[in-house]
Amino acid sequence: MEANRIQEIYEILEEEIVQLKILPGEILSENTLCKRFDVSRTPVRSVLQRLQQNGFVQILPHKGTIVTPICLHVASQWIYQRLAVESMVLRDFLRICSPTDIARIRYVHTLLQKSERTLYEDPAHFSVNDFLAVDLSMHRIWFQVTDKLYLWDNLTRPQADYSRFIRLDVVGGRNVPDVMCEHEQLIRIIEEKDEEGIEPLLERHLYGGVRRMGGQLFSEELQDYFVPAKAVEVM
Repeated sequence: MEANRIQEIYEILEEEIVQLKILPGEILSENTLCKRFDVSRTPVRSVLQRLQQNGFVQILPHKGTIVTPICLHVASQWIYQRLAVESMVLRDFLRICSPTDIARIRYVHTLLQKSERTLYEDPAHFSVNDFLAVDLSMHRIWFQVTDKLYLWDNLTRPQADYSRFIRLDVVGGRNVPDVMCEHEQLIRIIEEKDEEGIEPLLERHLYGGVRRMGGQLFSEELQDYFVPAKAVEVM
């Protein structure tokens, strides 16, 4: 039973860190977590140690547990990996996709359009995580049709740097106009079976967060969320 409880607490905290409900630099108090989850220190410490192993927190002796900053260097490598794999998968998809598959993609795009309308008509109810989930569900289709879901699950599993970086890009609807435009272009490429257009568009799409946030990454607004630039260079 304790193992199940530890897993449950871990998943809750991991999700909250990934979804930026717990921000980089925040301190996780053992006492607060014990009261929140009504458990002793032993399971809480097990959870924090596992979070540290996966890069989500750093346990500092005599100081406490701090949520790690996002390392852009690592996030960029995840983007590079996803671009390489997804370009090949999408190329395979173009060769075998059916009208039904394309209809599924268009349906997901209508869900994104609905979320986009919420951003402009009722921004208080716009959900970063809902928008991202729908966005990713479109990409998942070509992995599913080509029987490559194992790759998809690995590319999109919770990861301390990339998972938080792509959510930060959505905050305030920052990436919505670009995502909508690029998804429309993706649909065109699929319908026209334009293999040559895949990699240039996916590169623009997947590296969009780096382009959009650009110089803001280490601005006063965001600098506390990221590993300092000098530290990144050393890595």
